[in-house]
Amino acid sequence: MASERSALYASLCDDITAFRHYLQTERGMAVNTLLAYGRDLDRFSQWFAGGVMSDYLHPTLKEFLLYLAFLRDEGLAARSVARHLVALKMFYRFLRLEERISDSTVDLLSTPTLWQKIPHVLSPESVTKLLEAPMALDRYYLRDRAMLEVLYATGTRASEVIGLKMDDLYLDAGFLKCFGKGSKQRVVPLGRVAITALRSYLDELRPRLTQGRPETSAVFVSRGGRPLTREMLWILVKKYVKRAGLNTRVSPHTLRHSFATHLLAGGADLRTVQELLGHTSIQTTQMYTHVDRERLKAIHRQFHPRGGPGEPKS
Repeated sequence: MASERSALYASLCDDITAFRHYLQTERGMAVNTLLAYGRDLDRFSQWFAGGVMSDYLHPTLKEFLLYLAFLRDEGLAARSVARHLVALKMFYRFLRLEERISDSTVDLLSTPTLWQKIPHVLSPESVTKLLEAPMALDRYYLRDRAMLEVLYATGTRASEVIGLKMDDLYLDAGFLKCFGKGSKQRVVPLGRVAITALRSYLDELRPRLTQGRPETSAVFVSRGGRPLTREMLWILVKKYVKRAGLNTRVSPHTLRHSFATHLLAGGADLRTVQELLGHTSIQTTQMYTHVDRERLKAIHRQFHPRGGPGEPKS
């Protein structure tokens, strides 16, 4: 029982770390706000460690009320309690977007107005700039180019890409297997460009990187032959985002957002995109239809004679 509790606490800490990454890279929040939310969620994790809540992924309304009572007992001002609640709501909404929890769970704390911001999506031209950012002079050019190509070609999550094993690749057939939330397996097609990039990396660079660790099964490895970590993937993407001159909010997840939006813009049906992304609920996939509508409205404002502010075009 104690080991089960320790595992749950470690899982909560990992989810909070992932949430902080999300706020910083995709929501572009100010440093002070990030620090405040971080402190608030650290307090929540310490309270959870005390055993009052049985499972943070399956909370009850009573348990949330007990947490609010705990905050008041700590002598926090009403404004501080409200901020803790906002941080908790946003954290649980993040868990819902990542399909770590169910609709019924997040409904306990949902505040939709906090989450009306549309995910950041790159244009096809910006995606091309990013994918072409690794240069032949870069030490691990073949690996980094292949990794970026796979992220965009498949719409896989960062954790799914670094979790790829050699046995998951079927390059002759043009697809890969990946394991998403809850170890759910799905098959995702690879495009011609991604296959070519993967072959070059696997033939020319990976054997050298794994020379000292031939037992390594991970597709993407570090210079010492160890599997790349999620943090390293984020650092590499940020490096090429900067080189490509793109918005600093771009992260590995942005390529997933872009993958889905570009498919829908090209005429793919929602159910197919849901299957490719590995979403359990089609409601999660539907957010990309909102993204595409916003893109269409922006184009309309820019090019229609009466689409935007100012004088009509002559």
